Amino acid sequence: MQQVALARRTLTGFGLWVYGAAASAPMVVLAGGIVATYATTNVTALPLTFVLVAGTVAVLAVGYTAMARQLGHPAAYYGILAIGLGRGWGVAAGLVALVAYNAIQTSLYGLFGATMAAQLGGAWWVWAGIALAVVGMLGMRAIVLSTWVLAAVLTISLLIVAAFVLAGLGRPGGGTLSWAGFDASGLAVSGIGGAIAFCVAAFMGIDAPGSFVEEAIDRRSVGRSTIAGVVVLGGVYAVAAWAMGVAVGTQAVAEAAADPTAGLPFSVLERIGGGWVPLAELVLILAIVTSMLAFHSVVARYVFAMSREGVLPAGLAHTGSATRVSAPRGGSLTQTGIATLVVSAFALSGADPIAVMFTWLSTLGAMGLLCLLLAASVSAMTASAHVRGPQAGAWEWRFAPALGVLGGSVVLLLMGSNVSSLLGAAPGSLYPFLLPAILVATAMVGGVWAGHLRQSRPEVYAGIGRGTPKTHAVPDSINISI
Repeated sequence: MQQVALARRTLTGFGLWVYGAAASAPMVVLAGGIVATYATTNVTALPLTFVLVAGTVAVLAVGYTAMARQLGHPAAYYGILAIGLGRGWGVAAGLVALVAYNAIQTSLYGLFGATMAAQLGGAWWVWAGIALAVVGMLGMRAIVLSTWVLAAVLTISLLIVAAFVLAGLGRPGGGTLSWAGFDASGLAVSGIGGAIAFCVAAFMGIDAPGSFVEEAIDRRSVGRSTIAGVVVLGGVYAVAAWAMGVAVGTQAVAEAAADPTAGLPFSVLERIGGGWVPLAELVLILAIVTSMLAFHSVVARYVFAMSREGVLPAGLAHTGSATRVSAPRGGSLTQTGIATLVVSAFALSGADPIAVMFTWLSTLGAMGLLCLLLAASVSAMTASAHVRGPQAGAWEWRFAPALGVLGGSVVLLLMGSNVSSLLGAAPGSLYPFLLPAILVATAMVGGVWAGHLRQSRPEVYAGIGRGTPKTHAVPDSINISI
């Protein structure tokens, strides 16, 4: 195992929270996720749905963050399952995580390209290529620079969402402030499964702090920042969805959301005048880029950490600094290369960047990450006393993971049963089954590869999930932090 590390002691709890929240991208959820959910599901109780899904994801994250804190592994799911369930499970989880994170990250290039092409003209793939270059460049720089960029865009995004909420609630579409969005009877409709699936996708990326544990000033902040991210964003999304329903009218919001000429959510922002609409349009573009950067950073750390242990080619486990303490340059270049190939394939095929590229890849990623959260909770419940540590509590190691598995399994079932409608596939089409098939096949490849390592390279197999360097094997980088 190479004694090479990431930039230690450079991320505070706030910095970790920024990465999780920026990956989720509140502006993208407001302008894309909430509008699309109303338009396709006709679920009026979307605010309540966000609250329920946020609660489920928060409970699922308890076991995940407890394991991530104890193990300190940048490839969080890989390390968690390797230690909790076995090395073969760890390699399978690592590959599934790479597929899921890469899928979500690359899907955003389709969204970005289509958004820019609609506003400024040109081919979507040209704009996607420009974004690829920008994200790739920032991904190889010190993490502090990326964190400042993410924090600035996230702050303005939340400010715009707050302005949208005030604009919507200040002038109700029905004349009075309606609480129908939180009425439980609104959940008993046919589109609830699709609404839950969309809400789950809105929270994907909130687990990002687990991959920055080696760079955190305090490992305990990984759990706090992740749970805080789910709770804060759950509240933001629920209130934003409620404000949209109130602004248009609860019974009319689905029709307005499906009508491109209605201009949601920007038409609501116009009510407060000023430059809110052009600012929101600009920040939406920046939010897509920063979300790409957050996912890019996570993928780079997975590649780095798995390469450091020899599970992936060892040549990828290098950083961009002569002191060997910097950004994971090899992992960053790998992610940029993968994204370039995928974007090129979609561009050459002539596929629609939104209806096909963004929708299919983001759904694949969300499904994969939900499966990994479930597996991490199982791993936490089965972890040994040595892994849990002397201060282990029953809530984070037993009760919360068990509740998370129960709730998460229901959510995964609902998501899987609504894949066809999410992807816009024709009834009876077999294409939606490709997504779970890809995840299962990836996990099987990981298991086979682990078996191969066990036979041909037993020293590598023995080190799976145990690749965090010793504390004094590499220097800390404590000059600057955020």
